[in-house]
Amino acid sequence: MNDDEKVEGRLHGEQFEPDAPEGMLVRIVYVILIALMMSVSQTILAVATIVQLVLMALNKGEPNENLARFGTDLGVWMAKAVRYMTADSRVKPWPWTEID
Repeated sequence: MNDDEKVEGRLHGEQFEPDAPEGMLVRIVYVILIALMMSVSQTILAVATIVQLVLMALNKGEPNENLARFGTDLGVWMAKAVRYMTADSRVKPWPWTEID
């Protein structure tokens, strides 16, 4: 299994949908909280990108594998958050569900 298949499985693999839909007011509160978390994650992404570029410049173009993996994990979380916010999924992202 290659990396693209692993990421695809994390994004669209088996997820445990809630039994009953939540009320609209509750969903609005979650969307606001997730939107704030998305704002923080964008800042984290910008910092990680700058650090990775500096490390690559110092290591002759070789990326830091741990930072690259963190970027993939952050991207998966952001994708799940967007799916919930746009009502494509009823599964909330971490911290309300397990991080994978």
